[in-house]
Amino acid sequence: RLGFNSKMVITGDITQIDLENAKNSGLIQAQTLLNNIDGISFVNFNERDVVRHDLVKHIIKAYGQNGFKTD
Repeated sequence: RLGFNSKMVITGDITQIDLENAKNSGLIQAQTLLNNIDGISFVNFNERDVVRHDLVKHIIKAYGQNGFKTD
């Protein structure tokens, strides 16, 4: 429950949706419906934000360059 003077953080990765129809994802729906509401922000990350092994950056970049959404 969101109260006064509080923040809510929801995390997820739309590139890892394994539903048959990814458009049914609640995360994608939330971004679509709530994107233009004052006080709500979305932050998207890409390969430059990876703080794991450098190989992970290259994997994410390869998927992005081949038409797969990575951010």
